[in-house]
Amino acid sequence: MKLLRFLAVGILFGIVMTKSEAISWFRIQEMFRFQSFHMYGIIGVAVVVGAVMHYLIKKQGLETIFGQPIEFKAKPTTYWASLFGGTFFGLGWALTGACPGPLYTLLGHGYWMILVVIGSALVGTFFYGVLRSRLPH
Repeated sequence: MKLLRFLAVGILFGIVMTKSEAISWFRIQEMFRFQSFHMYGIIGVAVVVGAVMHYLIKKQGLETIFGQPIEFKAKPTTYWASLFGGTFFGLGWALTGACPGPLYTLLGHGYWMILVVIGSALVGTFFYGVLRSRLPH
C-alpha cells in the first residue's frame, strides 16, 4: 500500500512537470539563453518547497518507508567537487534539453528517444560509482 503512494506522487510529479512546461526543450533552451524567467521561477519554487520539506522532516521526525529515521548529515564544503559535478550536470542538461527529473515524464509522453538519455544517465551513474573513491568529495 505504501508503494501506491509513491506511484501517486510520481504521477502527480509528471502532471506538474507537464503543466508547468518543465519538460519542454524550448523552455530549457530559453533558460540557458537567459531569454525567459519561466524555468528560473520553477526552480525557485522547487528550492522553497525543498527547504520547507527539509524543515518539516526535521521538526516532525519523519521516517523512511522502512521505518528508519531520516537523518541529515553535514557535508564538508568542497567547491571543486560541486563545480566539477555541476558543470557536467549543466552540460548534459543543456545538450539533451532535459534534466533528470522529467526524463521519465518524457518517456511517459511517448518520446522514445529519451531512452538514449536515460541510458546515458545510468551509464554515467555507474561510472561515478566506479570512480567515486578517486573523486574529490
